[in-house]
Amino acid sequence: MASMPAEKPETRPYHHGDLRSALLAAAERTLRDKGTSASLSLRELARDIGVSHAAPGRHFKDKQALLNALALVGYDRMAETLEAADEPGLPLQDRLTTLARAYLRFAIDNAELLEVMYARKHEPDAAEQMTAAIDRTVGALERAVAAAQQRGEIVEGDPEHLTLVVGTALHGLASFAITGKFTTEAAMGSVAELVHHLMYGLTPR
Repeated sequence: MASMPAEKPETRPYHHGDLRSALLAAAERTLRDKGTSASLSLRELARDIGVSHAAPGRHFKDKQALLNALALVGYDRMAETLEAADEPGLPLQDRLTTLARAYLRFAIDNAELLEVMYARKHEPDAAEQMTAAIDRTVGALERAVAAAQQRGEIVEGDPEHLTLVVGTALHGLASFAITGKFTTEAAMGSVAELVHHLMYGLTPR
């Protein structure tokens, strides 16, 4: 009996219009599992999703480009979270409380991604896209502050500066929750009080 020709080993051709998305998803999984961006490697990500080690180079020239893209994914996701939570018709204290809770939940659920987002936002090679992405997130708070100023609910001044004050307080609370100084429940439960003190200060009334 004539021997059958040996079958060629199955290959996995480069076919992904979605390779970029697959790499980003794999990078985020690795980030969550290992907790640091130092653990990311384009070669290892390629192996994990079953493409050649050279294939990621079609989308990311190096690890820094991957981190930039991962940060942009995070900012887009955060923006969607804040936009879904925002209720412009609310008085400022209620509106800020709603936005703050949405931000805090995002920060706790995406702690490792958030670290990459904040680490990458000042990178010169990502500046233009990152600025637009950050504007969608910080912009939600700044628009709330500016609208409240127009209604006379809060002091006049540079809305960008006032937004920085609010954002610093919220991120501080998120950091306490992420590092375990507060439980998630305690952090979420303190949002309304934090916003109240931001609105009215600590002086006796």
